[in-house]
Amino acid sequence: MFSPQGPSLRELCVQALSSVERGYDLLAPKFDHTPFRTPESVLDATVEALSELGSFAHGLDVCCGTGAGMRVLRSLCSGGITGVDFSAGMLAQARRAYPDATWVRADARALPFAAGFDLAVSAGALGHFLPTERPALFAGVYRALRPGGLFAIPIGTAPLTSVSHWMTRGFDLVMRVRNVVWRPPFVMYYHSAPLPALCADLTAAGFTATDAVLPALGTHRDGGPRFRLILARKAAAHS
Repeated sequence: MFSPQGPSLRELCVQALSSVERGYDLLAPKFDHTPFRTPESVLDATVEALSELGSFAHGLDVCCGTGAGMRVLRSLCSGGITGVDFSAGMLAQARRAYPDATWVRADARALPFAAGFDLAVSAGALGHFLPTERPALFAGVYRALRPGGLFAIPIGTAPLTSVSHWMTRGFDLVMRVRNVVWRPPFVMYYHSAPLPALCADLTAAGFTATDAVLPALGTHRDGGPRFRLILARKAAAHS
């Protein structure tokens, strides 16, 4: 499925009928050969945008999976970099890719960090959180950052007229039906985290939230950007 090295249809079905944690444990060895991993082009564009916003020492990849966001942190951070995820299987794969990084297994809704990082990133993970769970997630990231720290989230966009928009709408519908008739639930919804709602939740957590276009990734036919970068800044310490 997707590539010769990727998961088979049967493996994807088994994953889809598992919990989120168990599903990613199963998928982990082949995850990087699926379209679910954040593309290198998005990571490179994120690095380019963040490099213009100053220097960073310590970095945190929230819901790191196999370590895609660590590519961003490795390029930008002069100090240690840390990845956190609740899937042991995904962390095992990430550890092989970045053996010198720090890895923490934890639920992102209860991050075990306090004011230790200058930059936090998260790529492709927000669909795993229900709207009611985002406040705890963002509050944890806020606590993890030092005063003046930055939380960056690249997000894709799709106009209502695009094929990708309606494909992902269909996927969300299938997942909602699946979660009604099957337990445990597998939370993954592409349209549960629209940009205005994310910025509102980040603001409620204490951040100053803005967003920027990632121009290197091109535009849709209607001229709108394909990707944007949410930038959530924690207030600097008062002198």
